[in-house]
Amino acid sequence: MSTSTATPYRHPNPKEALPEIVVPHAVPLDERVWVPQADNVWFRPLCLNVSQGYWTNLLRVRKSGVLSCHRHPQAVHGYVIKGSWHYLEHDWIATQGSYVFEPPGETHTLYVPDDVEEMITMFHVNGVMYYVDSEGNHTGFEDVFIKLDMCRKHYERVGLGADYVDQFIR
Repeated sequence: MSTSTATPYRHPNPKEALPEIVVPHAVPLDERVWVPQADNVWFRPLCLNVSQGYWTNLLRVRKSGVLSCHRHPQAVHGYVIKGSWHYLEHDWIATQGSYVFEPPGETHTLYVPDDVEEMITMFHVNGVMYYVDSEGNHTGFEDVFIKLDMCRKHYERVGLGADYVDQFIR
């Protein structure tokens, strides 16, 4: 590929098109950007798409153990940035550099092994995370609007301002 002949597109994007999101430090330098989700579990929003009902975030865990049993009615994509994890229901382990596709209907229990000090995985979640117990009984859910609300409250509390999250909304 030659850069000497590179020519940028010369026309405007559609006026209705939303601006792109560029996150220079996806793994943030400022600890306040991590939103607490549970004990020793945080997420960092990258994109909160309120018009299509999905979110992309980093999930960080700093303690071994079970995170949650949940079902996905739509597909989920994951990429392991640091550490490792697996689902109790499967025999594979997602290690640093692994890509995971979770098909619609998948129900599983995320587990971080004892020898992992920190796990960070990027997840793209479509629809909801429908929390269940081991028998499949509903125990709660999260969608993009709950994630957004969690971010607003946390960012206000830590001094970044509730509107800090607006940069990730599309």
